[in-house]
Parts: sequence; structure tokens; C-alpha cells
Amino acid sequence: MVPVSPELISPRSARVAAARRLAKRNFRGKDRLFLAEGPQAVREAAAHRDGGQATLVELFATVEAAERYADIVGEARAAGARVHLAAEDVIADISTTVTPQGLVGVCRFLDTPFEDVLAARPRLVAVLAHVRDPGNAGTVLRCADAAGADAVVLTDASVDLYNPKAVRASVGSLFHLPVAVGVPVEQAIERLKDAGVRILAADGAGDHDLDEELDEGTMGGPTAWVFGNEAWGLPEETRDLADAVVRVPIHGRAESLNLATAAAVCLYASARAQRARGGCRSVTQS
Repeated sequence: MVPVSPELISPRSARVAAARRLAKRNFRGKDRLFLAEGPQAVREAAAHRDGGQATLVELFATVEAAERYADIVGEARAAGARVHLAAEDVIADISTTVTPQGLVGVCRFLDTPFEDVLAARPRLVAVLAHVRDPGNAGTVLRCADAAGADAVVLTDASVDLYNPKAVRASVGSLFHLPVAVGVPVEQAIERLKDAGVRILAADGAGDHDLDEELDEGTMGGPTAWVFGNEAWGLPEETRDLADAVVRVPIHGRAESLNLATAAAVCLYASARAQRARGGCRSVTQS
């Protein structure tokens, strides 16, 4: 068991400086480390393993947070993480939030090779194509986790998975399901099709209606939803690659749905169809 540091770590410590720089993408990529802030994210990080290796490698905690979340600190220690007690100003210096919660973890990268996603024969996948807003990316990941999706794919033109805002918005879901990154959207769609997965592009101007798809019973098989950029949606060349372009019906007077809300509706529609009697639970049953 790794002991908690008996003294507050200095703000001039090399460990603090190394953690602070992970707020920048180039340093995250170089070190293959990222920050997870708050009790929920740190708890999930402490529990996560990749090939037997613990994901959480270091934890900074205020004295108050270490007492309040003693169970999480204990889990971090049990995972082999080095735990540092830190003054509030040190945590504020490392944190990227306006109101830090007193716990900041340093974690190893945990993205999954796309080949491994395909090899697992996924039933439900969310593909983020050119999604640039980290809050949206993290929220879609959370929705995919809640809907029971098997994986999320971030294309090469999408936001960094380990952006602190994306990690926070996932509320721990980042540690729950495989996420592949840096895959060209054309390759992602082609390979998923080859694996027997139906490709549905979510677009407000789609010629297929989500309610009609559900009524017609076409959504029970393995499905990948492709979600586009927040501002301009999916380009025509990406829509053309899909098996169907599907719109979420607007029954009221709202102009549209934002990306995360539309993703939640679409993913839950597929999850319900796949779990219904006669729904397809695996590629081999398609």
C-alpha cells in the first residue's frame, strides 16, 4: 500500500509542475497522461484497469477532500497511485475548473484501438465526426454509456478525448466503455459496415424519420450512429456513406435539438429496439 505523503506538497514541486502542464494537449500527448478532476472521475479512474495496469497513477488532494473522500483516497492507494496532500491554492493551480472539488488525478491514456472495437462485434456504437466542442463530446460519451453502447469512436477531425472539459462532461463514463480515437470517418464507416453494422447518420434534414424507423422495426440490429459538427452537421459526402440519414422529429415549435440531446434520443431509440423482443443483440444474430 502506498502511503499518503505526510506533508503538503510544495507548489514549486516538479510533480505539481508536471501535473499542471497536462492542461495542454501537446504535453498530454507527449506524456500520454491526462487529468481527471472531482470525486466521481477519480473514483472511476482508481477502479479502472487496462490489461491489468492501473489507470490512476497519481492523486493530489486537499486535506479536507482527503478526509471527506477517505474511501476514494484509499482506493487510489490500493491501485498503487502516489497520493499527495496539497494546499487549496496548489489544487487550484493544477485544476482547470473555476471551483475545484479538492481531488485531481493523473491518469494514463486509455483509448482503445479501433481494431479491438471491431473485434468485439459491437451492437451499438456512437461515431463523433468533426465534433469540436469538448463539452458535447464528453456528454455524448456519457449518453452512450447510459444507453448501453458498446463503444464510441472519435474521428481524426474531432476534439481531443482527454481535453479536461470532455473528461469532466463524461462524468466518469470515459472509464466505462471503449473509445477509439483518430479514425478517419470514411474508414470508420467502411469498417463498421464490413462488420455487419448498419450506419445511421443523424441529421435534422434526413429523409428518414426516427419514429417511422422504430415503427417499421428496422432498428433492432447492430447500429452505429454518426453525429456531426455542432454548427454545420454532417457534410454531404459523409451522409452519402450512411445506410440511412435519420432526423429526430420535432413535434413542438423548437427550431432544433442540440448535438448531445439528439444523440441521447437516437442512442436510446436503438437501445430500446435492440432490447425488444426480436431485437438483434449481436452481429451474429443480424
